[in-house]
Amino acid sequence: MTDLNSYKQQLKEFYGNRTTYDHEKDTRHPLDAKILLEFVTLDSGQKILDVATGTGLLAIAAAEKVGSNGYVIGIDMTPGMLHQAKLKIAAAKLQNTELIEADAEFFNFSDSSFDVVFCCEAIVLFPDILTILKKWYSFLKTGGFVAFTCPPETAFMASLQQRIFAKVLGGSLPHILEPLGTPDKCRNLLNQAGFRDVEIKIEPSRRYRHLRDSRLSETVININFKGNPLLSKLSPEQLNQLQVEYQAEIEKLATEQGIWEDTTKFFVRAQK
Repeated sequence: MTDLNSYKQQLKEFYGNRTTYDHEKDTRHPLDAKILLEFVTLDSGQKILDVATGTGLLAIAAAEKVGSNGYVIGIDMTPGMLHQAKLKIAAAKLQNTELIEADAEFFNFSDSSFDVVFCCEAIVLFPDILTILKKWYSFLKTGGFVAFTCPPETAFMASLQQRIFAKVLGGSLPHILEPLGTPDKCRNLLNQAGFRDVEIKIEPSRRYRHLRDSRLSETVININFKGNPLLSKLSPEQLNQLQVEYQAEIEKLATEQGIWEDTTKFFVRAQK
């Protein structure tokens, strides 16, 4: 359950099964893509890379902005999502958009190839965020921009999950939201990767969410802790204790409207 290959495979399956991603209840995918796109001024003729393009929410809008003289490449490792993107691109009759099915962690482009690199909703999923930022830095032309979204480290009940894992394991386990979980962490990683002029816009958001199941699935555990090797060492008794502790905490938080959850988002932009 807990090696890196398994983590990547579960990511593919998790997102591949989300056939209604653009319209999922209680999510802001289209809105976040729109806000992120507006955070960087695009000009006609520019070349854009959209990492983890998914269903093309940002890539398609970017292609319309850069026009027929510009070009957009969307890269994603999830065939199901790319299929949805292809259908939308065909419906929009766009000729300046290319989709690549590949793991963006290992796929390379020539240095100074792009004016902007976008990553909406997915940067936290990369195993090594500093390394991927350095890679994007090399892809960008001088003066080009990187722009991405990420949640704070307190969002989506991350703190609750960490607290329970620490109690059961007797030590902390890094959560997927930690590396970019504060504005300072975002700035520090971008600066380490070579970027300058970091700007962060915080969009506060909260919601009530009804949980169909108060258990933590194996997939959610593996994704939220990026396939940490310590997970493979959990005994059946520890796994059961995790679920018992988690369900007890969820029951304390539950109301008739659901669980009150922080869904705040950072919109981050920096320049090469």
